[in-house]
Amino acid sequence: MTDTVQAALVSGTQQLRAAGIDGAARDARHLMAHALGVGRDRITLVLHDDLPAQSKTVFDQLIVARADHTPVSKLTGLRAFYGRDFLVTNDVLDPRPETEVLIDQALERPFDSLLDLGTGSGAIVVTLLAERPNSLATAVDISGAALDVAAQNAAFHGVGSRLTLSVSDWWANTGGSYDLIVSNPPYIAADEMAALAPEVRNHDPHIALTDGGDGLSCYRQVTAQAIKHLNVGGRLIVEIGPSQGVAVQHLFKQSGFARVGIRVDLDGRDRVVFGEKL
Repeated sequence: MTDTVQAALVSGTQQLRAAGIDGAARDARHLMAHALGVGRDRITLVLHDDLPAQSKTVFDQLIVARADHTPVSKLTGLRAFYGRDFLVTNDVLDPRPETEVLIDQALERPFDSLLDLGTGSGAIVVTLLAERPNSLATAVDISGAALDVAAQNAAFHGVGSRLTLSVSDWWANTGGSYDLIVSNPPYIAADEMAALAPEVRNHDPHIALTDGGDGLSCYRQVTAQAIKHLNVGGRLIVEIGPSQGVAVQHLFKQSGFARVGIRVDLDGRDRVVFGEKL
């Protein structure tokens, strides 16, 4: 007997709940939409339709993988960020809603030129270029595979002609001067890795999660040279872990930045540190 879409959704949701997956119903709907090749907003319209055998096979496989804590984004290949969908793979960090705070901070003032250090999927730099259509950007990453993903995202969102991508270990192959420098560096301390959710620990590249030390070494590298790569009045904005605000602010001030401050996320946790070159 052929399952309806609704019956398969109920079954899939139950499997995810049994596996302890938060948001089981939401994830099941998302995976069903992917299996059917329709938008998530269309699921309600097809609930009572028969589920094609091929789609059922795909959906069942996706549910098994999600129950094993594979993130939905790594199953569908897409993650929503600041109102846009971004390609994600196992070579890049899954963009997080908290990072949208960095975008909001960056957009508070105009900029014509932008540098993104450790760009990963390109979610930050592509979003900023899309929001500021007259700006130009450079983005660097130590991972060539990550830069391939960033290039695809830039092309998909129509900003590829305004973005230069290059392989660089932070400042190693980076030059020029910019109005804005942004970064979401690896900030998880080595001794914190074991406590991460399996969706993060087992599916995001460790090089994008941790510096292998105290979680602050990348901020030391970024702040040490950022000010000489900024135009007068230019800003440095970085994402931080919730407990790192005081330490990262100190690094900013030690490196000569003025008007240093912290911006919190929607949960009230320290999330972004920013400073300006006077």
